[in-house]
Amino acid sequence: MADNGGNKLIKPSTSLNDKVGIGGPGAVDLKAIERAEQAIANLAGDYLVWVEEDLERIQNAANALKTATGDAVASGLNDVFQISHDMRGQGGSFGYQLMTFIGDMLCGLVEGRTEATPDLIDAVHVHIATMKLVIAERMEGDGGMGGRTLLEGLVQVSNKVHNS
Repeated sequence: MADNGGNKLIKPSTSLNDKVGIGGPGAVDLKAIERAEQAIANLAGDYLVWVEEDLERIQNAANALKTATGDAVASGLNDVFQISHDMRGQGGSFGYQLMTFIGDMLCGLVEGRTEATPDLIDAVHVHIATMKLVIAERMEGDGGMGGRTLLEGLVQVSNKVHNS
């Protein structure tokens, strides 16, 4: 999915089989892949606990941006970036690719910024609220049509911030 703002939605693979080479130098043993995928599956229930904790941490970081001044703004934006980066990485691994997409968009929104305009702060909160909705509704995978609708809305929010 692409839009006029240049954003592109990339659907990452969630299978370790698709991510590693089979056969030849440096290849991974198929049995090792199966064991790793089983270990990930065993942790899937823990993901929902972890993501709830991450959502609380990122919400606190975003709330702090509303009153932050000076160096605290850049530090707060970096906190939002780091937490969303972690969430982005975990989402797809545990069957929540939509969390990966949203986390990636949020990372792109705040990465390298040192100032937080009201529009940026609002956009950060919209992304976090969307992540909370995805988890509350257990929107696994790409979230289907509802997920696409959410992403389209977030692209518009992001474009507004990037163009202001």
